[in-house]
Amino acid sequence: MTNYFVTGATGFIGRRLVARLLERQETGTVYALVRETSRGKLSALAREWPGSERLIPVTGELTEDALGVDVTELRRIDHVVHLAASYDLTADEATNRAANVDGTRNVLTFARTVRAGRLHHVSSVAVAGDHRGRFTESDFDLGQGFGSPYHATKFEAERLVREQDAVPYTVYRPSAVVGDSRTGEMDKIDGPYYFLPAISRLAALPSRLPLAGPDLGATNLVPVDYVVEAMDHLMHHEAPSGATYHLGAPRPQPLHEVYNAFAGVAGAPLIGTALPGAASTALRAAGGRLAGLTAAGIDRLPGGRAARAAVLAELGIPLEVLPHLSMAVEFDTAATVAELAGSGVELPALRDYAGPLYQYWREQLDPDRARRRDPRGALHGRTVLITGASSGIGRATALQAARRGATVLLVARRAEELDAVRGEILDAGGSAAAYPCDLTEDGAVDALVKDVLAEHGGVDMLVNNAGRSIRRSVLRSTERFHDFERTMAINYFGPVRLALGLLPSMERRRFGHIVNVTTQGLQTDTPRFSAYLASKAALEEFGLAAGRETLSDGITFSSVRMPLVRTEMIAPTGLYRTLPSSSPERAAALVIKALEQRPQIVDLPEGRAAALAGRTVPRLARLAANLAYNLVPESAPELRHLPHRPPLAALAATATRLLWRRRP
Repeated sequence: MTNYFVTGATGFIGRRLVARLLERQETGTVYALVRETSRGKLSALAREWPGSERLIPVTGELTEDALGVDVTELRRIDHVVHLAASYDLTADEATNRAANVDGTRNVLTFARTVRAGRLHHVSSVAVAGDHRGRFTESDFDLGQGFGSPYHATKFEAERLVREQDAVPYTVYRPSAVVGDSRTGEMDKIDGPYYFLPAISRLAALPSRLPLAGPDLGATNLVPVDYVVEAMDHLMHHEAPSGATYHLGAPRPQPLHEVYNAFAGVAGAPLIGTALPGAASTALRAAGGRLAGLTAAGIDRLPGGRAARAAVLAELGIPLEVLPHLSMAVEFDTAATVAELAGSGVELPALRDYAGPLYQYWREQLDPDRARRRDPRGALHGRTVLITGASSGIGRATALQAARRGATVLLVARRAEELDAVRGEILDAGGSAAAYPCDLTEDGAVDALVKDVLAEHGGVDMLVNNAGRSIRRSVLRSTERFHDFERTMAINYFGPVRLALGLLPSMERRRFGHIVNVTTQGLQTDTPRFSAYLASKAALEEFGLAAGRETLSDGITFSSVRMPLVRTEMIAPTGLYRTLPSSSPERAAALVIKALEQRPQIVDLPEGRAAALAGRTVPRLARLAANLAYNLVPESAPELRHLPHRPPLAALAATATRLLWRRRP
């Protein structure tokens, strides 16, 4: 039986290679070096691997001498497979050296200690550095230089392997590894993936738009499944110590061809004409000089360098990767192709697997994927949390959002009513979950946020609908400060605490929309609602101000200024039964409009007319409001006995007071 010891077993290449090794009939044991903190990850991966009972995790550290492993507990090791390394172009010198150089030195010590049959060292085409022209599999030190700590340390690591003679070895040099050619699966944004957002946005242009561009050089991409299948075959093929294999495309891949491969599947315009070599060289040189002068000019401005870095960060392109987008070296793969002949392992053309790569990126890795609107509707597939969802506007909004394909998270104090609404949605074929919560309790709101994020991963949209209304004259409230406190607690502090709890997850997903249900009263300054209107004004202004900060993060706010709605909230005021009012369903339609269109303000013509009157004829508007105040009785039961003036008397009193105030 054959035994293996693998470093980097939980990595992108490692986990696929370990799975293949476990499937081999002659495999005895596969030892996987893992940190203590990574044992759970390895166990989770192994549950999907046939033959996982032959996998044994070995706790150790790449940075420790001989990996910090107790070798007495290991059987004879036939193959040491060294995959663990730092593959990050943005990492600093110390990080790259610790993982790539010191780590390889420790692996060599371990391999000598256990008298391994063979070491399989996964290097990289990065060892070619800035070499120009052909680079064969037998080439190594040709006097090349290195433009990054990653390139330099991969070269030094391979040198360590080549300079020792205690353990027979094989070297594998993959080019830039991309996702699986069949499924598109990839674990991180790297290489060409940095530019897929730009290609995705170009898809908005007519696909037949002719493009021409300079020859920007070439790269070399290889899908991860080819790397794994090739290594699996080559590891078990007799070869002399020092055999080296280039796992990559047999010819350089021009960047305009790489662009076209992805643009074709994205529906973006293609580059139909690449300028001839001489013209491209001149254009690149001129462009380079212009870019250099522009960058230098920007850097001279106060904060200019930081601004340039911020633009690249917003585009998702690390500054460190720009110099390495293209390479002047041509990697010879003749030895690899010869050894793989007849094995069935073949490298597919990029044009044949660009589709799966792009689709997987679009669904799993695109940092803006949460922003994309589903063609079936703006709410389809969205997770929408609605407070005050047990009745009235909240219930009606939940039903309408669910009918549009949203997963609705229902929040209110009354659990039984919430369950009833949830039942309605489920019976209609929708998706909903209920979360009883008192929004005036800080701990309850924090627990709600924690539970929702754990169970749903994130909230796309929040509707702050729950509220409390108090109708009482301010002169009748001088002994009732608690009315203002209670109103602010549910109308302002609760919604803001909930929004603050959800905002970090929205920022990470680069998308979120918060709808604050306020009131038309903010446009009319309705008497007897000083507590209620102040709390709603605070909530609305919170959203307006915060929305200006979070716009570039993909997070927006809307305020829905509701008219009078026939809900439980207005029931205590008998007068409202005689006034024109909207149904909860019509009110919910305004909330749905805010969710789907995401404007700053949603209001009605009558509200805008009242606001306009308040600005153009403020004295008359104030007189009318005061007159209405004097005409209408109080709502509170203990105040209803107080006398109120007949219309003519109220008008006379109001006019007299205003005129008296204007006396000399």
